[in-house]
Amino acid sequence: MAKRSRLLLPLIVLVAVVTAGLWMFRTDSPTPVEEGVPGETGGELVASLRSEPAGYNRYQEPSAAADVLALLTQARLVTVDRATDQLLPALAESWTQSADGLTYTLKLRNNVQFSDGAPFTSADVLFTARVLYDETAGKAFQSSLRVGGKPLAFDAPDPSTVIVRLPAPFAPGLRLLDSVPILPRHKLEAAFNARTFADQWKMGTPLSEIVGLGPFVLHEHVAGQRIVLTRNPRYWRRDTSGVQLPYLDKLSIAIIPDQNTESLRMESGEIDLMSNGDIRAEDVATFRRASERGTLRLIDVGVGLDPNLLWFNMQRGKPLFNERAFRQAISYAVDRQAIVNTVFLGAAVPIFGPVTPGNKTWFTEAAPKYPHDPARARELLTSLGLRPRQDGLLMDAQGRPVRFSLLTQKGHTIRERTASMIQEHLRQVGVTVDIVGLDIGSIIQRWQAADYDSIYFGTQASSADPSIAMADFWFSSGSFHAWNPGQKSPATDWEARIDELMRKLAAAPTLSERQQLFAAVQKIFGEEQPAIYFVAPRVMLAVSKRVANPQPALQIPQLLWAADTLRVSR
Repeated sequence: MAKRSRLLLPLIVLVAVVTAGLWMFRTDSPTPVEEGVPGETGGELVASLRSEPAGYNRYQEPSAAADVLALLTQARLVTVDRATDQLLPALAESWTQSADGLTYTLKLRNNVQFSDGAPFTSADVLFTARVLYDETAGKAFQSSLRVGGKPLAFDAPDPSTVIVRLPAPFAPGLRLLDSVPILPRHKLEAAFNARTFADQWKMGTPLSEIVGLGPFVLHEHVAGQRIVLTRNPRYWRRDTSGVQLPYLDKLSIAIIPDQNTESLRMESGEIDLMSNGDIRAEDVATFRRASERGTLRLIDVGVGLDPNLLWFNMQRGKPLFNERAFRQAISYAVDRQAIVNTVFLGAAVPIFGPVTPGNKTWFTEAAPKYPHDPARARELLTSLGLRPRQDGLLMDAQGRPVRFSLLTQKGHTIRERTASMIQEHLRQVGVTVDIVGLDIGSIIQRWQAADYDSIYFGTQASSADPSIAMADFWFSSGSFHAWNPGQKSPATDWEARIDELMRKLAAAPTLSERQQLFAAVQKIFGEEQPAIYFVAPRVMLAVSKRVANPQPALQIPQLLWAADTLRVSR
């Protein structure tokens, strides 16, 4: 009992803070920020990240940290403005579409160079496509960059033209390419041909060997401490006044896994912005006071798109995990509003699936909901033949306790606190949960090896459109079909139904048709609960007053997606 009291003490303190009047964080209106404007170049900005990549090869490394580095050092043919959701030209300055909607002809920018001075041509795009669809080389992408299960076809009639052919109608069109960084053929083709591409750009690679078309180049990486990037003098993009971007001379990223340390360093001015928008509610109060002193700004962007989720190992886990009634019982047992009130001090909303109210185009109220109902949870658990012992904890027919381990990110206070509340709520219906805190790399390793019971972690959507952002999650064959990834064929009838609906969704010609299809997907998901969602926090961004031109977005990374236009006062 004493041990449990120690675990709950931080939560009790937070409840006290709530009653002290911090409900002011409950708001429906995002904070307005100034429009992006041209400016002078120079200066250094310091941002924070909670983790660092295991390597620099985005085609091998699926982590959020690797994606941030790819955004900073690489470029794409087209890009989606994270703040407006508009599709914009990037390395391709323009394009045309065939009458049947299946073929795009892209005109590449002239005189674009990689950071080492090598020219960029359509040959680099064709090489990237070869890597993309190679089973070994493109493992982090290949299952998601398909239409109707088939790859896109790339052709290049000349050095400045690329033709992209879709194998089937696909409503989002070229938006699919927003997540694809273009690789330097001159640097990596030999390794690809030698089947050693997976060994390229690993930790320890001389940073001068890692070239790209993005706004920055890698300058220094001190493992566990910082990643320093400097301005790419050959970057192709300019602002509306003709000034070459990026504005910054240097972008330093402090690796700070612990949220306490991150918040203290933000408050003290050691860092200029926090890359993650999941600021703890108690830190919001501190940052508001700093805002009143004029040292930083706190930007409320709205309800986030990337909630944390709990999933069970339905690949090689315990038989109970594959029982829908068990997963539904877990969902009923957890008090979502209590998590909102206690962990987030009201700065979140209860949710019951992966699509949050922040995604106004695709969210549906019609998906099943699981209000806190311990009696219903016990009823479902009893239907599975589970019976309580004298102490109230459940056991199965063989007398074994109903118990599972829950992996979550060590040092991520929000996830740790939420996991503790899940643990307590499930104990109240007789289920024992053992929380295991690990670093991100260890969690991913355990998940990929299917060596776990359950995981409470987060996802990162590259787009609000489900045919792009979460295709790898929804399709049974997807590499991030979290509970049972990479299936050769659907393991269940309901996964087969979702696969079929997602195929229709991608091809449907109108938004209303697509919304109806995706509402059906969310309904099936809600009934089956293969992954359980509890809350969607509001995205709160802390930015130093010395930072100009922030373009906040709901999608991760909420500020660094537009790092080339960030400025600092000197």
